[in-house]
Amino acid sequence: MSKQTVCMPPPETDPRLAAVLRRLRTERELSQERLAVAAGITAGTINSIERGSRGPTWVTVCKLAEALGVSLNELGRQVEAEGG
Repeated sequence: MSKQTVCMPPPETDPRLAAVLRRLRTERELSQERLAVAAGITAGTINSIERGSRGPTWVTVCKLAEALGVSLNELGRQVEAEGG
């Protein structure tokens, strides 16, 4: 018997979220590497999210918000404001 794997679509990218995360990181004078360590994820993941080539999972968004010192509510407000 062969194993079946469940294929889930990748998380959607959101250019507004990418822009806000990049802005918050640079405002805090954090490199992608330092933010990655603080959030417990890889710098490559942050790079991919900021470039918009990869959407973050909900867990990753939570880790990034905590590492950046913002609540999820505040992060959401900033993402909405980014849209104009």
